[in-house]
Amino acid sequence: HPDLDRETEELVADVLGVEVFRQTIAGNVLVGSYCSFSNQGGLVHPQTSIEDLDELSSLLQVPLVAGTVNRGSDVIAAGMAANDWIAFCGLDTTATELQVVESVFKLRNAQPANIVNEMRSSLIDSMM
Repeated sequence: HPDLDRETEELVADVLGVEVFRQTIAGNVLVGSYCSFSNQGGLVHPQTSIEDLDELSSLLQVPLVAGTVNRGSDVIAAGMAANDWIAFCGLDTTATELQVVESVFKLRNAQPANIVNEMRSSLIDSMM
């Protein structure tokens, strides 16, 4: 949120151990409503400019696509939830929208064996 004060920004960065970026999505300050991200990719508001897509993609280091869910809804987070292995979309989501979601979040590659191996590697890395 671009109106976030410095103190809150520093608090979020310290507590979560992440970098904090001030950004809007397609001119909307409620960024969490107009996008959905995972470690594999992200879906953002359909009116996001190419320049903003490129900037966000380089900041987050994941591929991004502008699109919709639930038959054209631009409020992405209200119509879907995704992680690295699965995505849940609203009942009105079309086949084309589902295809875009599967593609950008790389869900076709999320085989059960791959998931277990990836989780095992993450656990081992965090224990060392």
